[in-house]
Amino acid sequence: MKDHFEAQRKRILQAALPHVPFDGWSDRLLAQAVAESGVDANVAALAFPDGPMDLLEFYWAEKDAALNDAIAVSAPLDPHLSRRIANALRIYIELLRPEREAVRRALALQALPHNLPHALTCLYRTVDTIWRAVGDNSTDFNFYTKRATLAAVVASTVTHWLGEAGDEDIDAFIDRRIGDIMRFEQVKARLRTAAGVLPSPARIIGRLFGHAG
Repeated sequence: MKDHFEAQRKRILQAALPHVPFDGWSDRLLAQAVAESGVDANVAALAFPDGPMDLLEFYWAEKDAALNDAIAVSAPLDPHLSRRIANALRIYIELLRPEREAVRRALALQALPHNLPHALTCLYRTVDTIWRAVGDNSTDFNFYTKRATLAAVVASTVTHWLGEAGDEDIDAFIDRRIGDIMRFEQVKARLRTAAGVLPSPARIIGRLFGHAG
């Protein structure tokens, strides 16, 4: 059943994409896409129970799956993490490029206050896809800090690209933002090292109270 719905979702999405620049991610768009795709309306209602927002989430999920596959076949794994991330971001922009206006309409809709949880869910999945695809398997606190940092980079990169940035400009922008990530990671590493050589506050307090006794 899941595979059946997956196929129907893809048919509806493909029918919807040419109309998104004109109708946005709306109920009207979904109804038109269902009619053009030939998918039964009752099946479509089960495939996208939350209507156009489900359709939009499926769009982002499809891009994430394509991104994961494209990173895997793009080139041998670069020894430099910064270059692996930069490569992933460039691939992502290329995947979005054919649907620039659909992306623009998507971000405008997701920027509405009541849609922010949906937007954050989709952004997190993209960021998680990138980190895993470039070979990062951290499970400690870094898991969260790396994703939070990269989330800001992904969001700003897509926004910059939507501002009609040229290819050279977007490449330079990505390099600058990746440099920010690397500097942040270096600062974190130095702080962890410093924390490791500092005396334990608990031990100091224990000694003070021991002497006082």
